[in-house]
Amino acid sequence: MSGGSVSTTYLELSQDDGTAHKFYEVTVDALVVTVRYGRIGASGQTQVTAFPSADKARAAAAKKVGEKVRKGYAPAVPGQRAPRAVTRRQVTSAPSTARAVAPVLWRFGTGSAAFGIHVDDEHCWVGNQAGDVYTLGHDGQVLARFNLPDGVKCLVADDFWIYAGCDDGKVYDLSSKLPFAAYDIAADVDIFWLDIHEGVLDVSDRDGKLTVIDHEDEHQWSRRSQGDHAWMVRADDRAVYHGHQRGVTAYAPDGGGELWHTPTRGGVLFGWQEDDTVYAGTAHRVVQRLSKASGAIEATYACDSAVYACATSPGGRFVFAGDAASSVYCFDQDGTRLWKLGTGGGSALSMQYRDERLYLVTTDGSLVCVDASEAAVSAAQQGTVPVARDVKLAEALPAYAPAMTASAVTAVAQAPTGSIVVQCVQDSGRLRVHVVSEGYDSSWNVQFPRAIREPGARYVVDALHPAAGGFYRVRGDIRRLL
Repeated sequence: MSGGSVSTTYLELSQDDGTAHKFYEVTVDALVVTVRYGRIGASGQTQVTAFPSADKARAAAAKKVGEKVRKGYAPAVPGQRAPRAVTRRQVTSAPSTARAVAPVLWRFGTGSAAFGIHVDDEHCWVGNQAGDVYTLGHDGQVLARFNLPDGVKCLVADDFWIYAGCDDGKVYDLSSKLPFAAYDIAADVDIFWLDIHEGVLDVSDRDGKLTVIDHEDEHQWSRRSQGDHAWMVRADDRAVYHGHQRGVTAYAPDGGGELWHTPTRGGVLFGWQEDDTVYAGTAHRVVQRLSKASGAIEATYACDSAVYACATSPGGRFVFAGDAASSVYCFDQDGTRLWKLGTGGGSALSMQYRDERLYLVTTDGSLVCVDASEAAVSAAQQGTVPVARDVKLAEALPAYAPAMTASAVTAVAQAPTGSIVVQCVQDSGRLRVHVVSEGYDSSWNVQFPRAIREPGARYVVDALHPAAGGFYRVRGDIRRLL
């Protein structure tokens, strides 16, 4: 507690079995109550509420503290209890045994081991363990940089929205210049991998648990699979596919139960999906293709070392794999190995194929663009490869970091022509965001940064897009309306 009219109560809930490790802090300053909560050691999320009198503010704060104490929270001193350790993926990378090197067109070094990759029609995205996310053109030109608070576990896309899952337990929306925390995973979840489908986030974690969260960052359901260390989760309309040390398990999207479980040859280290099949790369040197309908194993693709990553060309016509020995493979869809080539630097931890190019992110922190056309690979097998271009980071490259407070957001006196106004409103006890501008459904919620929400505050956004499930997503810049 501090002097004057400001008082702060700090509570923690930390259980030996690892099921909880979080804090809850309530500060009363005259008419304003500020609640901050999250993982112990993290900055957490903040909610600010104003009351008509100091007595009402103190009463509301006391009620919040009492609710948490009844749930097992206890008074504590910030900083005395160490943050829970976050799992960093421990990988080894041996030199390739392939006789030839892949035809690398360009290579961009991010400076730290990289796990996250996404490639779309316009851009390549790469995220590394230092929390850096870079956007590049297909020619390798670096276009933008995001500085996130912690290491990037993976990058996923939902339509044209890009999300980064980080070691701080948050999932950041990178679709605008101003990144924001769109989802805050439960404090006891150690994220291993993510997927997102129509605004519903699927999280697989160290303990082999699958957690499903809706677009409003509200928990829907969770299941614990038979094995731990779940490095695979993929989702579509029919199921959520969860890969772990004991194989792949499919669950109904609504949490209604398990649809099927298939043991794989070794623990699953990576996953990929096509319309009717899922692919699991395993520690026992194979990629296995499973039917989404039944879980039956339809094909096996044999590599020479543990498989860290896999991908396919459209429809599964070709299957690609990256192993722990710095090699990359291509198979026909029936399992016939077509080629094996060295990456020229590190093992691929994630990969994606697009337009006869194979994009890899590696243990040495590089985003690598490989010419995977038949002619280029044939030439590489004969020892002829292009001179790989080393992409350099432009000194004046803009860098964008998440806004952690409302005051950090650019303010404007009036809404620019063509922009859309949204407002923070109290709705069923929660601070939500609804559309004010005409032409939109004002009852729908807007997926919006929690860190900058304040009661009654209005913001201007460039565009809103409706999403399945009846909510809007922000596209473009966010500015506070004075």
